[in-house]
Amino acid sequence: MPRIRVASVNVNGVRAAYRKGMGDWLEAADVDVLALQEVRAETSDLVPLLGESWHVLHDAATAKGRAGVAIATREPVDVHRIELGPPDFDSAGRWLEADVVVGDVTLTVVSCYVHSGEADTPKQEEKWRFLTAMEERLPQLAAHAEYAVVVGDLNVGHRELDIKNWRGNRKRAGFLPRERSYFDRFLAPAGEPVECVDGTTGTGLGWVDVGRQFAGEVEGPYTWWSNRGQAFDNDTGWRIDYHLATPALASTVSAYRVDRAPSYDTRWSDHAPVVVDYQL
Repeated sequence: MPRIRVASVNVNGVRAAYRKGMGDWLEAADVDVLALQEVRAETSDLVPLLGESWHVLHDAATAKGRAGVAIATREPVDVHRIELGPPDFDSAGRWLEADVVVGDVTLTVVSCYVHSGEADTPKQEEKWRFLTAMEERLPQLAAHAEYAVVVGDLNVGHRELDIKNWRGNRKRAGFLPRERSYFDRFLAPAGEPVECVDGTTGTGLGWVDVGRQFAGEVEGPYTWWSNRGQAFDNDTGWRIDYHLATPALASTVSAYRVDRAPSYDTRWSDHAPVVVDYQL
């Protein structure tokens, strides 16, 4: 069976990431599909950086220099969808779907960048709208493709295991009970009732958190560290970068890793790439 290696990373500005060494990582990583978030550049900037061996799809944000998602593949792909939510909702630069053909199998990959939000502000209202749009889209996506995966910076730590300092972040965007409840529903068995962490009851959508499935009941492995203090050196991180897969695709996972930089001064983003091998 062919192996397809899918890597996802919030690059925190692709031009800056390349100046700091992203190209060296990519050359060594042997990746087949690369999903980027927070590109913060034009397509004319991104394509030369990645090089001629990649086919690049890019959806920039409405506001120049903000957000931006991309998918780069070794073979040409079809764009399936770039908009999310109702017509009056601006999802530009945050949701990009592509169908990747691997042999006689089609893999649908979504590069997703959820709003960071800020509790009790309009920024959080936008995050609620985006998460609701995701919840509506995920069943449609599963119906579209048996093998589908939503990857990216989803800006929510689902469980206490996903944030080192979870007690101190219970009222902070990224670990609010209502945010986490979306993930309770995303990840519960399809069609089954689920008691959510915020006290509500919902219906499971049946997606699989590949990172948690592979790592088991352990702290982390974290994918983002604040630039404040000694967060990176002390591994005081958050696991907010995901591969959410359909059950059929999740059953094919043969390897999962977080490419954490060896030291603070060798990082090229405040996020680490999440790399998964699928044996299709």
